Amino acid sequence: MAASLLRTGGRRVAVVGVALADCGRVDGATPYTLHAQAARRALADSGLDRSVVDGFASAGTGVLAPVEVAEYLGLRPTWVDSTSVGGSTWEVMAAHAADAIAAGHANAVLLVYGSTARADIKAGRRTGNLSFGARGPLQFEVPYGHTLIAKYAMAARRHMLEHGTTLEQLAEVAVQARENAARNPEAMFRDPVTVDDVLSGPMIADPFTKLHCCIRSDGGAAVLLAAEEYVQDSRAAPVTILGTGEHVSHATMSEWPDFTVSPAAVSGRLAFERAGVRAADIELAEIYDAFTYMTLVTLEDLGFCKKGEGGAFVQSRELPVNTDGGGLSAQHPGMRGLFLLVEAVRQLRGGSGRTPSPPHGRDLAGAGGGIRDRGLVLLVGDGGAGAGVNPQRDTLTTAVSSAGSGSRRPTSHGLNGFLSSRRTVPSPGSPRVIVNAKVWVSSGSRALTSQV
Repeated sequence: MAASLLRTGGRRVAVVGVALADCGRVDGATPYTLHAQAARRALADSGLDRSVVDGFASAGTGVLAPVEVAEYLGLRPTWVDSTSVGGSTWEVMAAHAADAIAAGHANAVLLVYGSTARADIKAGRRTGNLSFGARGPLQFEVPYGHTLIAKYAMAARRHMLEHGTTLEQLAEVAVQARENAARNPEAMFRDPVTVDDVLSGPMIADPFTKLHCCIRSDGGAAVLLAAEEYVQDSRAAPVTILGTGEHVSHATMSEWPDFTVSPAAVSGRLAFERAGVRAADIELAEIYDAFTYMTLVTLEDLGFCKKGEGGAFVQSRELPVNTDGGGLSAQHPGMRGLFLLVEAVRQLRGGSGRTPSPPHGRDLAGAGGGIRDRGLVLLVGDGGAGAGVNPQRDTLTTAVSSAGSGSRRPTSHGLNGFLSSRRTVPSPGSPRVIVNAKVWVSSGSRALTSQV
């Protein structure tokens, strides 16, 4: 709906602020603390005052997530969303927010997430989750030891059987993620690993060894979406939403028609169609990587290569993937979809200060929310150059890219006041970025993100 509204007179929707809370090992914080930290930093990044925020989306914290977290942040929104579909939650929420803003139901929507999953386990406040519970249809799987990791492992084995995908090709996903993390000072694990390191690690669920699986961290993230009229008052290069797509497939393995095809095959097609672009237009991808297989199968289903050729495509390194190190190396505090949006926007603004921007400024960011659902967002970013870009904004953009989540913008109005500057409206024909079955557009760069 967002794409059609944008093309038929609805308001354009842009990402005007992104930020991470402290990530990695954060023992002295609560999830609410990380929500607030990320929200403040995203507002500071945008240059807009908190008073413009009339929409709020959150999931995963408290009994009534958007109500409790909004109260903690001192917000009184008139539009809320608490959609919860796993890691792709944030891409689906971004699509809902884009629809609402385009239709005039909200002006600025803040998406926020925070989790102390690692710290809670370390302190004994909780244990690790082997599954999503044993209620409803899941009662027929969980009692037989069918853990979440085992489900992905089974799917990977089926892909290996049907298409000849090798363990070395799956391991290459982890190796490349760690290489990118080495250039990211915010990443939790930065030491290099080899294919042999991945293959020789302790077995978790055949064929997955430890390094095939995402890390467990603490952390938080926030993204602020706003109507086009707020772009001129924001500080950073515009990243506009071009179109979106989402798809829910199944909850149990018995209802998954084909283990070698993820829901991204549907959400990706919808997002591309609504945005009017193809996979060939994308030059960089941020894809949800809870397990190495998710990256490989998502690349296939989004059309970057043919079905069964994902392993060879990964080894070719033709497409830069997960420039921050992904969930395999950078951070993964539970539901990582929002972190993909942050990285995609940073790349679209002209690079994150670690990994060079694509030569033509086209990026793809993709997130995976599990084996059941996937959201996709297509973004277009300025890349720091183009008509109407002012030097002040370029300077501020560079500062955001290199500062990371641990630094805040200076403010002249205390905790709730933020500096502002001008921002240009994206060009309709500029490159795009895809993020989790939603599509965002900004002037000059393209990126894609999707969720399994």
